[in-house]
Amino acid sequence: MSGTGRASGAVQAAPASQQGMRRQNLAVVIGAVAAHGPLSRADVAGHTGLTRPAVSSMVDELIARGALTETDTAPTGRVGRPGRALALSDRGPAGLGLEIGVTHLAACVVDLRGQARVWRRVERANAGRPPGQVLAEAAALGAEAESEAAALGLRVEGRVLAVPGVVPNEPGGLVANAPNLGWQAVRPADHWPEPDTVPEPENEANLGALAEQWHGGRPSETFVHVSAEAGIGAALVVGGQLFRGARGFAGELGHLPVHPGGARCACGARGCLEQYAGEAAVLREAGLECIGDPVALLAERAGAGDPSTLRALDRAGRALGLALASAVNLIDPDGLVLGGAYAELADWLLPSIRAELAARVIVRPWPPEAVRPSALGRRGPVLGAAWSTVRRIIADPTRLPVR
Repeated sequence: MSGTGRASGAVQAAPASQQGMRRQNLAVVIGAVAAHGPLSRADVAGHTGLTRPAVSSMVDELIARGALTETDTAPTGRVGRPGRALALSDRGPAGLGLEIGVTHLAACVVDLRGQARVWRRVERANAGRPPGQVLAEAAALGAEAESEAAALGLRVEGRVLAVPGVVPNEPGGLVANAPNLGWQAVRPADHWPEPDTVPEPENEANLGALAEQWHGGRPSETFVHVSAEAGIGAALVVGGQLFRGARGFAGELGHLPVHPGGARCACGARGCLEQYAGEAAVLREAGLECIGDPVALLAERAGAGDPSTLRALDRAGRALGLALASAVNLIDPDGLVLGGAYAELADWLLPSIRAELAARVIVRPWPPEAVRPSALGRRGPVLGAAWSTVRRIIADPTRLPVR
């Protein structure tokens, strides 16, 4: 509605309803192409149950918004003239994912087909640095990625920032606590150099779980996704939906006590999982000092059969198995997914994780293959950040302007 004046409820109701129905039908049409394309217009009508004239109108609007393209022909299998093939556009609308890690910054641009078209990653020691400085560097990296994407004909329509911290369920984009960065109550919008490009912050473990759900290759309705860098994060997907908890603090698996009288954790408690299966703990147990990539170093030493590294990874796997057994017994998920650094170290972690699960998950069947590594590895969070925008566009293509 134009909003040019106050109208009666009877006059308002019909246009508002028609607008809502059209928005819903646009989402149905683009969703069908996303799930089953390339499709002809007739095939879209068959998949959606909409009439062919309605589909044609929706398709024309989606093409005008840059969401769909129409290629030469679609093999319909029918007698007569074949229809033109509709597909999600590989130019135009795109999503930008950004990531601030303890030791790196990353950026990724994906098109509507979900394909990563631009990758950027730089090593940075971000722990303890002023948030404004880190965020300014992340913004610069994102601007470089957007510029490269523009040269490919892509237009960023949304931005999401993965952070290793707690992002509460409240407006305003607050990072309440990112202990491994040294952040408390940081709002990226307060430090971002360009107000029009401020990203929405989200917990990196949550984004890794969503990436796994959307493009992990083995979809599951209810699973726990656990990953590690300097800290350990987890995310729970229940019935296909991310579970955030009452205030957005769910998933702090790294602070689940596995040895209640054990080592003091940075959070102030004793015996937290991070003290036994976190990156620093594994390096310390292996007797290693690392200047470069610690995950690559651990994988290299383990692959070479170094006894100290193998013992450290076995110890980490047993601690992880203990924590994950509690999660399985409490939540009853379909599976457990090892993401981030754990995905790249899975060959050495899985035997001890599975042994602990076999010993401690007794009241329900639990096959060993129900815990597995993610194929997305350490790219999961930044991919999930970029894919978030694409998912929102497909759910509501009216977000895109008509061009």
